This record gives sequence, structure tokens and C-alpha cells, in this order.
Amino acid sequence: MRESGVRKELEGGFGGELEGTLLLTNRRLIFVCSNAKEEKLKPAAGPFLMHLVYSDVRDLESIPATGGNLLMALSSITTAQGHTGHVERPSLEVKWKEGGTEKGKVFVERLSGRSRRKNLSDWATVISRLKAGEQKLTPLPPTPGTEKLEGKVMSVAADMQRRGVFEIEQEAEEQFNVKLDPDDVEAACNRLAASGLLERISDPSGDVYYRKRSPLGDDAL
Repeated sequence: MRESGVRKELEGGFGGELEGTLLLTNRRLIFVCSNAKEEKLKPAAGPFLMHLVYSDVRDLESIPATGGNLLMALSSITTAQGHTGHVERPSLEVKWKEGGTEKGKVFVERLSGRSRRKNLSDWATVISRLKAGEQKLTPLPPTPGTEKLEGKVMSVAADMQRRGVFEIEQEAEEQFNVKLDPDDVEAACNRLAASGLLERISDPSGDVYYRKRSPLGDDAL
């Protein structure tokens, strides 16, 4: 995140002043940099590791409106504009009213790849449609409780990133301190996909991945 109107050179593929997680709901746009965690990612090409800083957010009501965190009601947003280019990564520039004053920030995408349907620049259109009440939302079935295997799988899938069965199994075992059978996890994933809670993704390599389905449907970001 950086100030609106300020252009900065990207150094080593990075840009911005604060790193965190950008969340979009049907009511708010939220940037969270508190409770930050760091993960090392190795790019598909090149010898250098990438350090990704993100916030693990599960309860929106627990996010304090302090520090670098931002909670913007969609009704307060005056403009949302997406930017793409050959030099900079996709970004979203937002201006909103707060206490009679217009503020502005630019959010720059850190992750991209073939598993991403759209980029951060595409959020602008969806934000405008949500604000106008024109965005189509697909109702999803209730999420099972974590006392069931399906609920444990959905807890792992809460960040809406795609995962394979063994990755889901490992994260669920660590999160809930249990021992799981990969066949049972795969069966649970397929049941969740059949119910409409998960999306089953077949990779050209033959691998199968699962991702939490978005209420945005074909407009999923």
C-alpha cells in the first residue's frame, strides 16, 4: 500500500510502503497489516526467494481500525480505478471520504500467476458494481462445523487459495492437531465440491486442486 498520487520505482519486484492483506466484502474494502506473518516463496524462475508478508484474518470484526489498517465502507468510496502496465504490477487506486476529507491509497499486487483468474486491477469494476447494488452474488451453502472433516477442510480453504489434497491434509493436521487419511480428505473435498462450497480445478499436468468457491461466481477475483 502506498499513498495515492505518489509514484515509486519498484525495487526487486516490490513496491509500496506497507505490506498486508486486502479484503473485499459486499460492504467494505479492508487492508490489514496487523498480525502479520511472513512466508518464503521461491519463484518458478530465478534463484532468489520472495518474502511474502500477509495477515491471517479469520474474524473481520476483530480487525482494529488502528495503525496501518484501513476499513473503508463501499458507500464512502468516491473512485476505484485499476492500473496495469509493463513495468509495475497490477494495482488498485481507491479514493474515499472520511470525516469530510478525501483520502487516497494505491494497493499493489504482490502475487500473480496462472492460478489467478483476474488481477487486483479488476477489483475496480466489481467495487463499483457492489457499491451500486448491481453485482450478482451467488448464495453458498452453509459451511460445516469443524467437528466434521468437511469443516476442517473448509477452515483450511478459508483464504480462497487453491491447494492439492496432500497440502490440505497437512494444513488441517497442523491446525487441528489430528491425523488424517489422504483418501478421506480427497473424498471430503469432492463432497464439498459437489455441494458447491469448493471448486475442483483440473490442472493440465493432471493434478487436481481445490479452492473455496466465491459468491462472485464468474467475477471471482
